[in-house]
Amino acid sequence: MLFTSFPFFILLIITFGLYYTPILANYQVYILVLASFIFYAFSEPILILLLIFSPAINIITSYYITYGSKFNKKSIAIAGVLAELGVLVFFKYSPLISKTFLNETDSIGLFLLTIPLPIGISFFTFEGISLVIDVYTEKYFDRKKYISYSFWTHAKNIYCFISFFPHLIAGPIVKAHDFLPQIQRKTIQTIDWQSAFKKLILGYFLKMFVADNLKDFTFGMGYPFFYTRSTIDLLVTVLGYSCQIFADFAGYSLIAIGLAKLFGYELMQNFNFPYISSSFREFWKRWHISLSTFLMEYLYIPMGGNKKGKLKMYLFLMLTMFIGGLWHGASWNYAIWGVFHGLALVIERFLGERIQLNSHFFTIIIKRMFVFTWVTFAWILFKLTDFSHVIDFFKTLAENRPFPATKLLIVYILLYSLPVFLYHQVYLLKDKKWLINIKKFDYYVYGLMLFLIITNAGSIAEFIYFQF
Repeated sequence: MLFTSFPFFILLIITFGLYYTPILANYQVYILVLASFIFYAFSEPILILLLIFSPAINIITSYYITYGSKFNKKSIAIAGVLAELGVLVFFKYSPLISKTFLNETDSIGLFLLTIPLPIGISFFTFEGISLVIDVYTEKYFDRKKYISYSFWTHAKNIYCFISFFPHLIAGPIVKAHDFLPQIQRKTIQTIDWQSAFKKLILGYFLKMFVADNLKDFTFGMGYPFFYTRSTIDLLVTVLGYSCQIFADFAGYSLIAIGLAKLFGYELMQNFNFPYISSSFREFWKRWHISLSTFLMEYLYIPMGGNKKGKLKMYLFLMLTMFIGGLWHGASWNYAIWGVFHGLALVIERFLGERIQLNSHFFTIIIKRMFVFTWVTFAWILFKLTDFSHVIDFFKTLAENRPFPATKLLIVYILLYSLPVFLYHQVYLLKDKKWLINIKKFDYYVYGLMLFLIITNAGSIAEFIYFQF
């Protein structure tokens, strides 16, 4: 079910009404779980079985880690994490395993190719893993404080944590130690209406006005359309796709955060103006923050982080980014994308220890342009998931200079990309006195965004990160 679809708004209104009905106050968690199951299974009802089964692994594992005194807690935790990873690998990476290691024509290879990819599986399996690790390590909370002795209550809370519909399909990735303490009775009086509506309007604007319009012009990046495009057309289209993927995913995250606020829950910020980054390290502190922090907390640091020497630090960094890339999809293109970013991080750290650049204004501008260009061209690996097509794309980029530029295409891409650049520029100027004074009237800006959503939204399309 799409956040931009009519059935979703009906579900939202009904759920909101029931959730805050005083007589049903003790059933708020049940209402959220039921609504989330309907949301997830709306298009493919069979998927409800996975949404029941996958969290059940985490429910049983975390409960027995907490209260199963006769069991080896470490063994249970390892088994729970491996089981969850097994679910992820089976559904998401079976086709990749078949293409890479097996004969696609034999029975096993053919079977693996036909396994469907359940929507959102990368997100809710990581959330389940965070639960098991948090409960086992007790790094963030006392396990008995948030794991109820009543198995039924525990199951209800964990289903709410993992299936909560605002973040279920495409994040932000929610960690157990952030969400479980928030499970308590909510009242309509505590809703931060202004913040919720601002997040929702901005999110829907980025998705429906920016991303959904840009998609109608960036399709030329796809195979085989790029062969007939001029060099300048392709360069502008790559720029447009970079803005599109930001607007699409940041838009989703803002909508999710706004929706969660309506039900009294706080989700973490997932995008913090990433395209102003002047280093790759900064970029990954600003882009898909919930994923980067998850990989940092549950992979990079447990491996050893930067405490086992420079060489191992570089190795751990590359491995983390490789896994982060492969998390995005069952294609080696995503792994290469992760390596591409991992290499940038390693080189940056290596050079940073030897070359100290000044913080002059123009130096920062050049660094920002370099990071943005690197990141933007890396998105080609998202658009073209066959690596041979990526090679052909760059060949076409070099060889198609004689083709005439399509002026109207360029104008539309730049027009719909402009809000993304303005969005980042306003952040850069946030401390300027004149801008602070203007922000007092920001409701005019939100009114304009709402007007553009209603009058000039693009055709409805799935969010890009639904494929992950």
